[in-house]
Amino acid sequence: MGGTPVFTGLSAFPLTPLDDDRLDEHAYTRLIGRLASSGVDSIGVLGSTGSYAYLTRAERSRAAALAVQHAGGTPVIAGIGALRARHVLEHADDVQQAGVAAVLLAPVSYQPLSDDEVYHLYERVTAHLSVPLVVYDNPRTTGFTFTDDLYAAVAKLPGVASVKVPPLPADPAIARDRVAALRGLLPAGVTIGVSGDQVAAVSLRAGCDAWYSVIAGTLPDLALTITRAGSPRQARAASDRLRPLFELFAAYGSLRVVATIAAHLGLTAAGCLPSPLRPLDTAARAAVLQALAVIDATPLPRE
Repeated sequence: MGGTPVFTGLSAFPLTPLDDDRLDEHAYTRLIGRLASSGVDSIGVLGSTGSYAYLTRAERSRAAALAVQHAGGTPVIAGIGALRARHVLEHADDVQQAGVAAVLLAPVSYQPLSDDEVYHLYERVTAHLSVPLVVYDNPRTTGFTFTDDLYAAVAKLPGVASVKVPPLPADPAIARDRVAALRGLLPAGVTIGVSGDQVAAVSLRAGCDAWYSVIAGTLPDLALTITRAGSPRQARAASDRLRPLFELFAAYGSLRVVATIAAHLGLTAAGCLPSPLRPLDTAARAAVLQALAVIDATPLPRE
């Protein structure tokens, strides 16, 4: 796989848990330490799973600093997205001062953005950075979709190290073709990372360098069974094993599902999400716990 180790392998994206509407530092550092001990390749804090858009500058700065302190040497990638470019730069300053290995930036906006506006945002931010940047294309959340031409232009900016793309097609042949097309657009050394946990196994087999993972932030060992599988068959089986959770991601949103799991495991308080987000109702929580039971009871094949 190309690129530096920070932008390859499994990047785990944990929650930023709250308690009584304040950053729950004890729960947060426990999540970070758990990820470091698991052996994930990097930790992606303050991403969408980390609820960055709901947090104050002080909360985000503190979360970045705590992550670096408790990551045990595992590289930390921190999200810096915000509505105003000025605030993006402020977040960039804060997380760089905290000692992160890289930053993650999605083009967040209230008004729809043009390609030109997004390009100039990345141009301004990369000129301000002393660490590498991961481009985050998350159209479901931001409402903005990158074109291939924009991928190519932004990836040529200094310091861009990886592009986190939306879920690839589940068909392996189509996924391979899409990764090959992206390779032709991006400069050498810029890695391709995929989000969309349900297609991670297919995407990695198709040639993606990294998996920027929601599930790994709470259940890293299960995600590692996919990335460290000894064969494509084992990776596919490990992914199929998690299908009950992935179906719940589609139904309720991955953030709410992993928050339910974290609370069930005693890692966070039950109401760890920022208001107005609310925990899942009783029926949905029961479905999550049933999915966990199915996963625990499903053996992986041996070679």
